[in-house]
Amino acid sequence: MLYHVYEMQHSVLTPVRVVADHTQHALRNPWNPFSYLPGAQFLAATCDQFEHLTRRYAKPKFGLRSTWIDGEEVAVEEEVVDRKTFGQLKHFKRHCQRDDPKLMIVAPMSGHYATLLRGTVEAMLPDHEVYITDWRDARDVGVFEGSFDFHDFVDYLIRFLETLGPNTHVLSVCQPCVPALAANALMAANAHDCLPASLILMGGPVDVRHNPTQVNQLAQSRPLSWFEKNVVVSVPPPNRGFMRRVYPGFLQLAGFMSMNLDRHFNAHRTIFRHLVMGDGESAAAKREFYEEYLAVMDLCAEFYLQTIQLVFQDFALPKGEMVWWDGEKVVPAAISRTALMTIEGELDDICGLGQTHAAHDLCTGLPDDLRAHYVQPGVGHYGIFNGRRWRDQISPRVKAFIRQHDREGKGRNEQGKITAA
Repeated sequence: MLYHVYEMQHSVLTPVRVVADHTQHALRNPWNPFSYLPGAQFLAATCDQFEHLTRRYAKPKFGLRSTWIDGEEVAVEEEVVDRKTFGQLKHFKRHCQRDDPKLMIVAPMSGHYATLLRGTVEAMLPDHEVYITDWRDARDVGVFEGSFDFHDFVDYLIRFLETLGPNTHVLSVCQPCVPALAANALMAANAHDCLPASLILMGGPVDVRHNPTQVNQLAQSRPLSWFEKNVVVSVPPPNRGFMRRVYPGFLQLAGFMSMNLDRHFNAHRTIFRHLVMGDGESAAAKREFYEEYLAVMDLCAEFYLQTIQLVFQDFALPKGEMVWWDGEKVVPAAISRTALMTIEGELDDICGLGQTHAAHDLCTGLPDDLRAHYVQPGVGHYGIFNGRRWRDQISPRVKAFIRQHDREGKGRNEQGKITAA
């Protein structure tokens, strides 16, 4: 019923939003004499804010058309190299010939699209063949196409690594750190030919018993049945996924925004002030973040509930109780050849300090020369993988770690000239 109310509200507001949009454009038209009346720009800014805050944001585009390599601009083209029902593996193909390490970025399936990692991809492109997991919105997947849970997520990662082949490096951000570590452990235990060369875990809930955050406490404060009853709903028509049970993206977004409500309120107040003053450029700079942040996707109910249970309530992986499809235990201690790097933000209010570092305690089979850990001062959760600190301080360390542990690195010419494809 909750989803139906949300859809109804969106439908009811659509004509009002259209009127508001036309009004703000009319009041900004220099040929319109009414645009010079007192209060006209205030009204235009009000209509502008209303239109943006009530809009349903579609899946954003990466928009990465080029990158710079050795001082030369190189064209970039997106291509899908593997496709499955609930996600695809996207390649950012650079139009040049270089023997750079393969990097698979595992995007979180936690309400936002993979484009949230646009800055992550952009920073890694000059030095790597970059691939990313591009997850599909559950409301667009018909119920006849099957289900998707935590185990399927791990299966997808193993399948994508098989597609890319040996000596692939994996960078996982936030929620998928646990399934990425589990996939690596399973592949190591079975001596898989496509075992990753390195695994970089960034701001992930490997063991949420360390410095639990508000998110962790909420997940642990109620039984699983409460989440199933109160936040899991059926997709309404006319969506393709009609009748699929999901955790709606708009609910997760509301939860995240409520954690920092003052910050978001002040940001929109600043945007409004810029609009009233006619400073559209400053308003657009702040709004760019929200156009990405407010674009959300639904999660399959089985994946959402299983993740809460395994990661946030049972602590299955750190307690050694995570079991695979056929009863096989997931044992991170089996990892002995994949270099492990963990990265945390000092001010992270989603994954507290120590939660990601806990991966080192689990991977007891790794020698010290295959380990690294870094805490970035002064950044929260999103600052780990986006923004200036990521570009200037974190990504250079990640690149150096990948180069150090690239199994084919000795044959690479790191500073070699690029050749047009």
